[in-house]
Amino acid sequence: GHIFATAPSEDDLPEQSDDDKRKKLSIQDIVDLQETSFTVRIQPPGTESFELQVTGQMLVVELHQVLMDHEITCHRTCFSLQLGGVTLDSLNELHSVPGIRDGAVIKVVEESYSVRDARLHLRHVRDLLRSLDPTDAYNGVNGSSLSYLTFYTTGNNGNSVGKRRASERESVDCSPPEYVLPGSKERPLCPLQPVREDWKPLQCLRVLTLSSWNPPPGNRKMHGDLIYLNVLTMEDRELNITSSTRGFFLNQSTAFNFNPKPAVPKTLCHSLVELLSQVSPAFRKNFTALQKKRVQQHPYERIAAPFQVFTWTAPHEDHTLDCVRAEETHASYMGQDEHTSRDWNEELQGCRELPGSSLQERLHRERSIFKTNSDFVAAATRGATAVIDGNIMPINPGESPHLQMFMWNNLFFSQGFDVSEHYRPLGGNTAAHAAAICDLRGAQAYASVDIEGLHTIGTVVVDYRGVRVIAQTIIPGILEKNQEESIVYGSNDNGKTVFTHPRFLELLDKTSKQLRIQRHQVLDHNNRPVELCSGIETIGILGNDGRPYILDLLRTFPPDLNFQFSETEERREEVPKECQSFGYPCLHCHSLASLRPELIEAFIQHRYELFMKMVSHELSQLTEQDEATEWSENGLSSCWLTILSYLIFVEISKRNAILKACRAVGSVSDSCFDIRFNPDVCSPGARFPAECLEEVQRQRCLLWEAAAFLLSHQIPLMDCLDHTAVPMDGGSLTSALHQRGVNVRYLGTILRELVFSPLPLQRICVSEIILRSAKHIFRTYLQDVEPAAFSAAVSHFLNCLLTSSSCFPDSFSDELLSRRRSRRRRSHGSRVTLLSDSVWARLTSGELWGRIRAEARDYYHYTFDRCFESIDEVIEKHNLQRISLLREIAIKTGIQLREYVFESRHRPAFGEEDIVNMFPVVRHLKPTSSDATQLVQQAQLAVQQGLLKECYDLISQALTLFSSVCGVLHEDVCMCLRLLGRLNHSYALSHQEKAVMSSERLHGIDHPQTIQDYTFLTLYCFAGGHHLTSLQLLYRARYLTLLVGGDDHPQVALLDSMLGLVLHGLMEYELSLKFLQNALTLTSKYHGVTSLKHANSHHLLATVYESKGEFRSALHHEKEAYSIYKSQVGENHNSTTESSEYLKSLTQQAVILQKAINQIYSNTPGACIPPPKVCTVWMLCEHTQICSACISGCDCLFFSSFPHRTFPQYSSSST
Repeated sequence: GHIFATAPSEDDLPEQSDDDKRKKLSIQDIVDLQETSFTVRIQPPGTESFELQVTGQMLVVELHQVLMDHEITCHRTCFSLQLGGVTLDSLNELHSVPGIRDGAVIKVVEESYSVRDARLHLRHVRDLLRSLDPTDAYNGVNGSSLSYLTFYTTGNNGNSVGKRRASERESVDCSPPEYVLPGSKERPLCPLQPVREDWKPLQCLRVLTLSSWNPPPGNRKMHGDLIYLNVLTMEDRELNITSSTRGFFLNQSTAFNFNPKPAVPKTLCHSLVELLSQVSPAFRKNFTALQKKRVQQHPYERIAAPFQVFTWTAPHEDHTLDCVRAEETHASYMGQDEHTSRDWNEELQGCRELPGSSLQERLHRERSIFKTNSDFVAAATRGATAVIDGNIMPINPGESPHLQMFMWNNLFFSQGFDVSEHYRPLGGNTAAHAAAICDLRGAQAYASVDIEGLHTIGTVVVDYRGVRVIAQTIIPGILEKNQEESIVYGSNDNGKTVFTHPRFLELLDKTSKQLRIQRHQVLDHNNRPVELCSGIETIGILGNDGRPYILDLLRTFPPDLNFQFSETEERREEVPKECQSFGYPCLHCHSLASLRPELIEAFIQHRYELFMKMVSHELSQLTEQDEATEWSENGLSSCWLTILSYLIFVEISKRNAILKACRAVGSVSDSCFDIRFNPDVCSPGARFPAECLEEVQRQRCLLWEAAAFLLSHQIPLMDCLDHTAVPMDGGSLTSALHQRGVNVRYLGTILRELVFSPLPLQRICVSEIILRSAKHIFRTYLQDVEPAAFSAAVSHFLNCLLTSSSCFPDSFSDELLSRRRSRRRRSHGSRVTLLSDSVWARLTSGELWGRIRAEARDYYHYTFDRCFESIDEVIEKHNLQRISLLREIAIKTGIQLREYVFESRHRPAFGEEDIVNMFPVVRHLKPTSSDATQLVQQAQLAVQQGLLKECYDLISQALTLFSSVCGVLHEDVCMCLRLLGRLNHSYALSHQEKAVMSSERLHGIDHPQTIQDYTFLTLYCFAGGHHLTSLQLLYRARYLTLLVGGDDHPQVALLDSMLGLVLHGLMEYELSLKFLQNALTLTSKYHGVTSLKHANSHHLLATVYESKGEFRSALHHEKEAYSIYKSQVGENHNSTTESSEYLKSLTQQAVILQKAINQIYSNTPGACIPPPKVCTVWMLCEHTQICSACISGCDCLFFSSFPHRTFPQYSSSST
C-alpha cells in the first residue's frame, strides 16, 4: 500500500513513553552503526592484496558475494574467509568478528569442490561471460531487467555527455528524432529499447557445455571427478575438462573415446577461468576486457531485482548453446535444487517467529522474511508455469484438467476453477477466480497486523496462459487426513457446519481492532450460537507442528452492497439515495465484491470527524446549560448534596452525548468511537441467532452507508479533473483509484460521471474498460487453444482486437501436417478449412467487439453507444492510440512482442513470429520494514511542521533501514531516494539517477513512474550544467509519454514547456518555439485561456521571441500574459508587476533594435540579442511548476504539503 495515504495527524499521536524514546534512540544508534564504514585488506591466493570498504552490519556471506563480483576475485566461488587463521562464520556480522578493525587482513582460502559447488561455479562463470548480454532481461530470468538511463547520460560509447569539451558541444545536433516532434503521429517501438554498443558481447568461447561422458563412473568418483565439460575456444581448439574436488584440469577424452587422465602438460587450476586463460590467449584477452566493462556498469544496473520484472517487447535473438540454462531448466521442472529441498512453510513460519524486541532483532527478522518470501515467490512462479506447461504430474490424474491439483518442491498448486462446486453459491468459476485475489489481500492484511502466534500460509497467485494458478505452502499434516477433519474453526461448506475454538478466537480478537472486524455470533450445524471473529469462510487448522493456521481469508474486508450476486428484495428505505441515484445496487457476476481497506480507513476517518463534531455540539450545549444552572442556583452552593447531584447530572449528560454520537455514526461501542464491520452480513451460508438480528440489520445499514460514502465522497476525482493528477495509463489509473479506496469495477460509474469532463481521463477510462473486458475474454479464449497453436491464437486475437481486417489465422503447423494431407492442401481455402476446426480460429473482429460490449455491460455496468459497431469507431471517437492499447493488453496478459509498426488496419498486423513469448503475471505479498515505514510517517509530520532538516534525517534513516531489510533495489528505497533528492539539492542528481535506474528495473522502462523520474532528473541535470544530457533525457521522457498516453495529455504540455526552455538555453530558438507553441495549445485546452498556466506559456514564448529579436511577437504574447495575470490575481500581485516591467523592457529593446537596423543592414536580428543566461532559464523552469507532475504517487502526496518557499532550487513557484 501507499504508506503516506493514512499517515496520522500530529494530534492523533500519543505522548512518547520512555520505551518509545529508547526505541527512537536505538534507531539512531543502529543507523550510526550502519553508516560507520571501515577498510579491510583482502588477500586472494596468488595475487596482490587490495583494499575494500565494508560496514559493520555487513554479513560475512554478503562480503563473500561482494568478492564474487569484484574484478580481481570474480572468478572464484568456492572459498572461505579467514582472519588471523580463524574461518569466519558466514552468518555473522562483521562488527561481531573478534579482531576486526580498520586495516585488518582477511585471507581468501580455496576450498574443495562438491558437485553442487562445481555446478554453482559453472553457473557463475556463465553469468560472467554473459554479464553484458541483455538476453536474461528479455527472457525475464535471474532477476534481470532493463535499464537505459546510462545510454543517455554517458552516451552510446560510454563517454560522459556532461564532460564533453565545449568544442564538441557546439557541434552536437540538438534536434530530436522526427517521432518526438510535436504533431508527429509515428509511434515506433524500436527506440523503446535502443541498440547499445556497450552491450555488444565480447565472445570469449564458442561453446561451453556439459560432456556426454557425465556422470563420472564409480572409479573416477574415487579419484575426485565431479563433472566433465566440453569447450570450444575462439582458436577452434576442442577441450575436454574435468571438474574435480581440487579444481579443473584438461583430460584426454575425445568425443568418442573416454580417457579421464590429465592431459600433458598437467595443469590444475582452482577456477575454470584460470584454466581457460592459460590455454586460450583469446579467452584471456576478451575476458579481461569484458570484466573491465562489467565493473564500469552502475551497481544498480547489475544487482538482481528481488522480484522478476518482465518486458512486453523484445527483439528476436539467436538461440545459443547454454549448458547452464539447459541444466537449470531441467532441474527446475524436476523440482530439484542441488542437495537442497526447502520446506517453504517451515522457513516462512520460522522467520515470523524470530524475536523482534530490539531494533536489531526486528531488522534481522524482517530481512529474513523478505529474503525467504522473495525466494518463495520465485519458486512458486517456476512451479506454476511448469504446471500449465504440463511438466508436473497431477496428484489426481483421473480428474478433468481444470480440476487437477499438483505438488512440486514442497508447494501445493491448485487452479482458479470451482472444484466440487464449492463456490457455486458465490458465483461458480468466476467466484473461484476472484477468491484467489481476495484471499491474497486477506493474507497481506493479517501479515501487516503481525500478531504473534497466528499463522497464515505462504500464497502466490500466478496468471499464465489463461489459467490462474494458486501456489501455497503446505501445512504439516494436512495431507495425512481430510481437510474437513482438520478444521477446528470456521466453515468449509458454506455454513452447513460451523466450528469455533478458543485459541483462534483469542488470536483473531487481537487482530479485530486493526482490521475493523466485529466479533459476532452465527448458528452452527446444531442451531447453537457460536462466536466468530472473522468471516465464516475463514477456517482455522492446527498443524502437526502445533501452530494455528488460518486459511480462506476471502472475507477479511466487508462486502460491497452496491454489487450483489443475486436478486434480493431490498426495502426501498434501506438503500441510500446516493446509491439509488447512481443506479445501485446492481447484479454482479460473483458475491465476493468487497470494499478496499483504503476506503474503510477513509470512511472511518470521515465518521470520526462527524463523531467529534456531534460530541462538541452536545458538550457546548451542556456548557450553556451549566452557566444558566450556576447562575440560577448560586444561592444553593452551600448544599453539598445539591452539588453532588449536579456533578452526577453533568457526567451523565456527557455520557449521553457520547452515547448519542456513537449510535449516530455506527460505533459498536456506546462509550467510545469504535467502528467495525460484520463480514458475514452478506454471506449466503451464515445464519444469525434471533437476538442478533437487530445488530445485524444495523451492520447492514452501516455497510450501505460505507457504499454510499464511496459514491458521494471518493468517486469525484477532483485532483484528476483539474489536471493535477491525471493518470497516464491503465496502471496509473488503477493506482489512483485504489489510493482513494475505489474498486476498478466502478469504472462504468466513473465514466458516466466524466461525460462532460476533459478528454484524457475519459479516454483512459474507456481504454481500461475495453482492455479489461478483452482480458477476461482472452482468459477463456486461451483455455481452448492447443499448445502448438499459442502463437497463432494470440496473434489472431490481437488482430481481431486492434484491426478490422477479416483475416484468417496463420497456419500454425504447415510443416508438420502429414504428407498425404499436404498434397490435398494446395489452396488458401483448404488451409482455412483445417484451421476452422479450432474454436479460437473462428473468432472474428465483430464477434470479439460484441463480447467486449457484453462484458463491459455485465461487469463494469457501462454500455457503449449502439452507433459503435466496431472497436475502430470507438478508437476514432475517443482518439485512442493503438500502440497504447497494444501495450496495455500485453502487460495485462503477459504477452511479449517483437518490435513492429501498425502498417494498415485492413491487413493483419500480427503474425505468429510477432509473438515472442508469454510471461506469468504474478501477485504476492510485499513485506517491508515496519520501523522504516514509521520513520517515513514521522517525516511527513515533520514536513507539516516545516522541520525540513528533521525530515531529511528521518528519510535518510528510513533509507538505511529499507536498504538493510529489502536491499537497495526496492520500491521503498527508490521512494526514499526520490524524496532525498528533493530535500537536498546538493545530492539531488546522484539520488535521482539511482531512483530512475530503480524505477526502470522495478517498474519497467516505460512505466509512468519511470517517466516522472526522468522528468525530475532532467531538472537536476540542467541545474547541474549538463544541458545536453538534460535535453536527451527530455526527448526520452517525451517519447515514452507519447508511447504510453499519446500526445493529447497534460503531461505533454509540461514536457514541452521544459523542452522549450532547455532549447532556449541552448539557443535552438526554432525548435524551442515548436515545443512551446504546442505547450500553449495544450494548456489552453486543458486549463483554459484565462488560467495562470496559460499565462505562463505566453510568457515563455515571449522570452524566446525576445531572444530571436522578434519583438512584435514577444510583445503580443507578453500582453496576453499580462492581461491574464491582471484579471486573475490583480494589479498588485508579483506576477502582474513582473509582467508589466517585462513589457516595458520589451518595448525599449524593440526601439533600440529598430534604430540599429536603420543604421546597419543585418540579416540576423537575433545577433543583437545576447543568449539567455542559465540562471534565467532555470528560474523559468521553476515557473513551469515541474513539482506538480501529473502522475500521482505516495511521494507526491507526501510533498504536496511542503511549503514552496523552502525549495528555492527545485520547487515550483507559488503561481
